[in-house]
Amino acid sequence: MTQLAQPAGRPVTRDRFDTRLIAPMILGAILNPINSSIIAVSLVPIGAAFGAPAAQTAWLVSALYLATAIGQPVVGRLVDLFGPKRLFLAGAVLAGVAGVLGTVAPNLPTLVMARVILGFGTCAGYPAAMSLIRSESRRTGRDSPAGVLTALAVSSQTIVVIGPALGGLLIGLGGWRATFAINIPLALASLVVGARRLPSRTPAAAAPERATGGARAAVDYPGIALFAATLVALLFFLMTPAVGHLYLLLVVVMAGAALARRELRTADPFLDLRLLGGNLPLLATYGRTLLAQTVSYAFLYDYTQWLEGGRGIGATEAGLLLMPMSLVGILVSTVTGRRPELRGKLLVGAAAQLVGCALLLAVTGDTAVWLLAALAVLFGVPQGLNNLANQNALYHQVDDARLASSSGLLRTFTYLGAMVASALSGAFFGRTADTGGLHQVSLVLVVAAALLLALTAVDRSLARLGRPAATREA
Repeated sequence: MTQLAQPAGRPVTRDRFDTRLIAPMILGAILNPINSSIIAVSLVPIGAAFGAPAAQTAWLVSALYLATAIGQPVVGRLVDLFGPKRLFLAGAVLAGVAGVLGTVAPNLPTLVMARVILGFGTCAGYPAAMSLIRSESRRTGRDSPAGVLTALAVSSQTIVVIGPALGGLLIGLGGWRATFAINIPLALASLVVGARRLPSRTPAAAAPERATGGARAAVDYPGIALFAATLVALLFFLMTPAVGHLYLLLVVVMAGAALARRELRTADPFLDLRLLGGNLPLLATYGRTLLAQTVSYAFLYDYTQWLEGGRGIGATEAGLLLMPMSLVGILVSTVTGRRPELRGKLLVGAAAQLVGCALLLAVTGDTAVWLLAALAVLFGVPQGLNNLANQNALYHQVDDARLASSSGLLRTFTYLGAMVASALSGAFFGRTADTGGLHQVSLVLVVAAALLLALTAVDRSLARLGRPAATREA
């Protein structure tokens, strides 16, 4: 077995997870969610500073999602091939550059460029963390490092909760530019702990060999380019759904067909379509993630808009009404994270989303505030169950050689869900987010939640995941 290249002086206990890896793993993994959430309170002051309307400042959100949705599986594939350390450090450098650029940006286009760079810079953290967890699992002989996987998920959820508050504090101290400048010390900290604590190789990346011939695996640049073209066209359509933009769907079909043709004919594909086609449980995990995140983000975005437009609640109060969802999600993930069973968690999470979406059909402009808060509590349950369970399912469904890229692709489906939720808002809300529009959105969400429950119920492979090897074999 290939051994990890350990930094000098690192104490390693044979049968325990190397806790020195936790700091860089968590630090790298939170860079993306902190920048996803902190921008929420920055859009208005940025628009005021540059005289830009909301339609233009919205690109600061979309640019990060777009870069991350493309970059996560791409960088993940590079982690598979070359190990986590180099990609982690390169990502930290990009995040630092984006922080500097955003801090001194003279106009909005420069800020958008900074967010694109930031999106790519934050792509390495999560795939690198998943790769490191697997390598430590192999070294220690423990199949299911549930505690570490839970810590990874809970840290991101926590950052999403405190991100807007942190953004408000930074703006109060140094203006909106401080929300970009915060990436400079975070990037420097990532560089220091990454250089000192990360191994240069993991067993999966130590010898990326071709299946035939033994030559070093090459980077599939044409496959990456076609994947990016397909996803960019799809995401642009989801961001601006309209009859006049239907040509983008044609681009999706053509680029997707070219991607499939390329990947099926190359020896070292970026997306191993044969492997994906033969791994139906993994495809089901991606499908569940897309459905669950569509419902989750729609509640976060569309329900919030309705609270302000249809229910007449102020922005601050609406934010407080949504706070229980995140807090309950963190609590549920923490309490259930170490339990190895996944199917039961996903069934409960899907059922809770279905009930929640059905209840959305009953809300009106006169619904009591405590009932609106109770809805947020209900939606917190699937947030805490679905995200962690799908992450853990993927961890057990993918082999070492594709874990990082598969983990990155999981994040791509997460952001696709966010884009679909945004498209629903554009499709059913007019000038204001009224109750009729919310009910139309909710009908779509009921269908999505029902599909999620059905997909989970028929997937018998979930019952075997996360359990000790001896139990699975029995």
